Formats: sequence, structure tokens, C-alpha cells
Amino acid sequence: MTGTIEPRVTPPRMEYCTRCVYPAASAAAIVFDEEGVCSGCRTHEEQATVDWAAREEMFRDLCDDYRSPDGSNYDCLIPVSGGKDSFYQIHLLTQVYGMNPLLVTYGENNHTEVGMRNIQRMRDVFGCDHYHFTASVEALKKLNRAGLKKMGDPDMHAHMGINAVPVQIAVKFNISLVIWGEHGFMNMGGMHSYKDMVEYTAKYRVEHLLRGYDWFDFVGVEGLEEKDLLWAKYPTDDEIERVDVRGVFISNFFGWNQAEHTQTMIDTYGFETNPIPFDRTYARDSNLNNIHDNGVHDYMKYVKFGYGRVTDHACRDIRNGILTRAEGVELVRQFDHVVPGDITRWLDYVGMNRNAFEAIADEFRDPRVWVQNEYGDWIKDNIWDHN
Repeated sequence: MTGTIEPRVTPPRMEYCTRCVYPAASAAAIVFDEEGVCSGCRTHEEQATVDWAAREEMFRDLCDDYRSPDGSNYDCLIPVSGGKDSFYQIHLLTQVYGMNPLLVTYGENNHTEVGMRNIQRMRDVFGCDHYHFTASVEALKKLNRAGLKKMGDPDMHAHMGINAVPVQIAVKFNISLVIWGEHGFMNMGGMHSYKDMVEYTAKYRVEHLLRGYDWFDFVGVEGLEEKDLLWAKYPTDDEIERVDVRGVFISNFFGWNQAEHTQTMIDTYGFETNPIPFDRTYARDSNLNNIHDNGVHDYMKYVKFGYGRVTDHACRDIRNGILTRAEGVELVRQFDHVVPGDITRWLDYVGMNRNAFEAIADEFRDPRVWVQNEYGDWIKDNIWDHN
């Protein structure tokens, strides 16, 4: 009697951008045109057609409109992490436009050594007042676990804090202008056009940056109480209207080229990139503030969507002419699947074992991307199989 041979399982076919390396199942909303080029690449193209001189004049007028006439208050507020983009924003506002900003940082409690040095250098070289907030360590540990269990994102607390604490402080200090960096969903996935001049809104915060969740969704999870999450509360509409808080993205006025920003900040201010390679990407200039950003947090992105930060970095560099698409594909092949070395530290930090982590992680695998084969292994359609 012969045994039955199980049919071979094949993963769902994935569409990839023909210009960069983004898949259709992206964390950012993305569409493809008739040439197979993604909306992120098309939006990036627009930077070559924008009248940046006119945009610069608009930004100069914006600064003049919000500048404190007698110096009795801050001119604006800049949310900062201490990364290259923070340096770039502060440089423009202080050195070029003569603004007096209040810098606000949401601290994630797991700063890298280079990240801490960059924050200190930021304080030293710009001489701005700096408000640095960190929530209770116990609350952050609980939120790491809660974020993983609820939405497959151990860094959900950071998304909540980065998008609430600066606006809370703007309301408390009566600062009307908040200067954000790039509109990430526009620059990565092409959510908007550069023609739209979109601004930061409470709706954008919840629906996209927080993936539809808010602080109250975590009350009762892992024993969290409302008192543990006061810092994550976005100001009320009445508070926003009283101060007339307005959030603008600086990329709408100057475009966005991270490679140029990084080199300028290194040359001008001594900004440091990571001294050694990360496990999951070749780039050393991004997400330096949190030990786990380029590790466990990014690994969960790969588990969910089938790609990680190396794909983001490769797309950025392909669009800016630093990499060819073929080079980007090889970098994705090299890094995207790597299990990061920081996972042991993170598990110890939150008090979780590896088996429990893997079981939770598997619950969030996107069925458009992943399928278990006849041996029980998770498999997906890879970009290098399309070339």
C-alpha cells in the first residue's frame, strides 16, 4: 500500500513595483499604475516638477506669521528623536529662518548609545530648550506586550507617544505651530501628492499613524489603567481650537532627500550614524534612538507583511539614484528574513518566552503574503523570483 503524497503548497502571487522593491501588501497604502510603478515612486517623481522657490517663500511667510513678535513665547514646536531628520528640521528653523523652537522628545526607554550621544549633541549644537518625556518603565513594558498581542506591534507605545506628547506640550505652552518632518505615508507609498500640501490632523493620527487604535483601547490590557496612559491622550478639539494648533510637514516645502540630509548633518554638526551594521538592514542612518527599532519591531513588520526596513531603505535609495533596482533586490534577499539578535534582550525586557512570542507573531501573518507549506513552514512569493 503506497502512502498519499501531499500536493505541493505554493504561496500567493505578490505584485512588486517595477521601479523600486515595494510589494502590493504594504504597511503604507500603495497602488500600481499600468506600467507596474507604485504610487510612492510616482509621488517621488513630483519633486522634480515642484516650484521649490515658491514653496520656500511660502515657508518663510509661514514662519513670519507664527513668529513671536516680542519673544515672549516659543515660535514653534518641533517633535524630535535626535535623529538626522530632527537635526535637519532644527537646522532649517534656527539657522536659516531664525525661529526659536521648543524641542519635544518622547523617550522610548531603550535608547542606543549612539542615539543618546546624538540627542546630547543636538542639545549642545543648537542651544534650544528641550522637553524630554519618558513614561513609566513598567507601563512601557506592559505596552510592549500589549502592542504585540493586540496589533503585532511592540512599538505601539512609541506611535502613541510621538503623536500625543508634542501636541499636549504645544497646548500647554500655547504654541500654535508644530513642525513635523516628512509625511511618511506620502513619501513611502504615495498616499498624497505634493500638490496637496497636506497637514497633520487628528484623523490622520488615529486612522493611519495609530492604525485605528487609541490609548483607551489599551486600558485593561496587561493590567494597564487610564492613569498609566495620560501622556498618550491627544488634546481635545476645544484645546486644539483654543491654541489654534497647526501641524505642517516640512517636506511639503523643501522636498525630502534623506541621504543629503544625513551627509549635511554629519559634516555640519557631527551627527553620528550607527558604528556597526544592523542585523536587518544595510543602512546605518535611520531609527537610531531605540535598540529594538531595527530589530524586533522591524522583524514583526516582516512577519506581518513579508518585508521590512531594508525594503524601505532600498526603495528610498533607488528613488534617489543611489541604488539600482537589481542592487535593491539583492539587499532585500540578504536582510529581510534575518531574525534579529536583539530578540533575547527584548523578551527578557518584557518577560516573555520565545515560544509565546512566535505563537503571537504567527497570528498576524497577512494571508495575502504567507501560507504554510506541506511541511508546516511559512513561505511567501519573493521579489527575486520575479526577475
